[in-house]
Amino acid sequence: MPSTIPLPSSPVPINATFAMRILPLQSIAMRRLTHCLFVAIVAAALGDRPARAGHYPGVEHAAVEAGHYLTPERTAAAGENPAEAGLHARVDRAAVEAGPSPGLRDAAEPPAILRWAGDPEGGAPFVEADPSHPETVVGFDVEIADLLARGLHRTPQFLNVTFMSIDLSIARGDADIGLSGIEDTPARRTTLAVTLPYYEFREVLSVRDGDAARFRTLADLAGRSVATLGGTIAYEILLGAERQHGIHAVSYEDDVHPYSDLVLGRVDAVLLDHVLAERRQRTIAGFTIQPQTVAIGHYVGVLAAGNSPLRDAMNEILRGAMRDGTLERILREWRVWNDDQPTLYAKLLAGEPVQPVIGLDPSTSVVTLTKWDAARRYFPSLLRASVITLALSCLSMALAVGIGVVIATGRVYGGPPVRGLLLAYVELMRGTPILLQLFVLYYGLAAAIRLPAFGAALLGLALNYAAYESEIYRAALEAVSTGQLEAARTLGLTERQVLTLVRAPQAFRLALAPMTNDFVALLKDSSLVSVLTVLELTKQTQIFATNLGSWVLPGTLCAALYLLMSLPLAALARRLERRWKTPST
Repeated sequence: MPSTIPLPSSPVPINATFAMRILPLQSIAMRRLTHCLFVAIVAAALGDRPARAGHYPGVEHAAVEAGHYLTPERTAAAGENPAEAGLHARVDRAAVEAGPSPGLRDAAEPPAILRWAGDPEGGAPFVEADPSHPETVVGFDVEIADLLARGLHRTPQFLNVTFMSIDLSIARGDADIGLSGIEDTPARRTTLAVTLPYYEFREVLSVRDGDAARFRTLADLAGRSVATLGGTIAYEILLGAERQHGIHAVSYEDDVHPYSDLVLGRVDAVLLDHVLAERRQRTIAGFTIQPQTVAIGHYVGVLAAGNSPLRDAMNEILRGAMRDGTLERILREWRVWNDDQPTLYAKLLAGEPVQPVIGLDPSTSVVTLTKWDAARRYFPSLLRASVITLALSCLSMALAVGIGVVIATGRVYGGPPVRGLLLAYVELMRGTPILLQLFVLYYGLAAAIRLPAFGAALLGLALNYAAYESEIYRAALEAVSTGQLEAARTLGLTERQVLTLVRAPQAFRLALAPMTNDFVALLKDSSLVSVLTVLELTKQTQIFATNLGSWVLPGTLCAALYLLMSLPLAALARRLERRWKTPST
């Protein structure tokens, strides 16, 4: 009795002898014929059973309808079994050459993916890590992404992108849509495809409880520091208030620390969306949300400028969710539903236009200006940021050099306990990220030591770079030949005189080039202090680029300013190196 090969998920076995006769055929045409015959037998075995992955429903239907394959009924009428009849089946050459039908290709392809970008860092209630499952994200924007994916018959896939980089990430095609409490702004409408707004929010002012009576509006905060997120409508409002009322705008990269710093007294007020203010008020006590509305804005999804068809399809899904109450259910679940949303939805469903921002002076938005007018407006801010960067770098390097010399001297001349402690410090500072050190210094120690942002940035950079400088100086000190040191001691010089008159001058020459390289590196690493709200050059450039919707002009200006600061230093170091170069013998 011939052996049989069972077909997965099928109760009908395939004759193995028949399979062995077919497999040795080598020509392309015969292999295609074999494939079609095999599918015909599978179709006959399955009958009218529901199609599953791997059963090729498209080929089965198309072939049977065209008469290319013999059904069980036809083979029974002919008095033949399916295997024998299959050998004599008529095969349309055009159908064979055309390959699998669209139904077959669709069945073989995996489900489409909807990639969406968001920022879970302090992103509640939009996008945040699920406390019970940190590898997943939750939030009402997460549910809206799921809603859009279901409507498009796709599978949602989350992409973690920092809030300030979502627009650029979408523009370059990293994701299909950005959803993370993204505001509808004139800049976004000119550079990206923007969905219908699905939520209306109010910009509100938050102040400490003790200041609620005297700080009611931005005009009351003249000469004070007001915090917000960079690259937002609130930041543009504060830029206008800087010119009109003389306030100081402080830019943050997340929406948690502005309120904690407000309570600690580091800033005097916070201007942000009422959604964020009310959320933080549930977890941080000590501040009051003023009832006055500064401006009105809307949350939207953003897509690449050339992706309008997908945007239009998403708009239809959002309209349907507005009609059937799905959006209301999602927003109520996250405790952000209010009476403003039904009014917004009624306008959208009636086809009425909705302004992106209500209450923002268009003259304060750089997107209403030409590129060069925007550059002229922002260039003074870039110059001020350059001064901050240069001052911070010079002061940090001076402090790092002083601390580094002490550490290097201790490691060369100190006893074993001193050398061990200093080595531990060096390894700690070199072995941990400088960004982590800055966070610990400014935020982690805030309960015990309340350093100003600039002071914490200066100290953090200095302590980190001191570890690297100490290694340079230690190596330079040990590079001085022992013969010179012994000669100096023979002449009666004390150990201090040997160090200051013989060893240190030669070590300084050896260390000059690495020191210069470290200073240039520090000049660039100063960009990290933006996490402490220090508005240095790179941070100011990032805000400029976000508001403008392009990195070309801001990036060029930023690079030019960095070169103007670093190239003279490098030239000075080369000149000193040539002047102090040891003559060759």
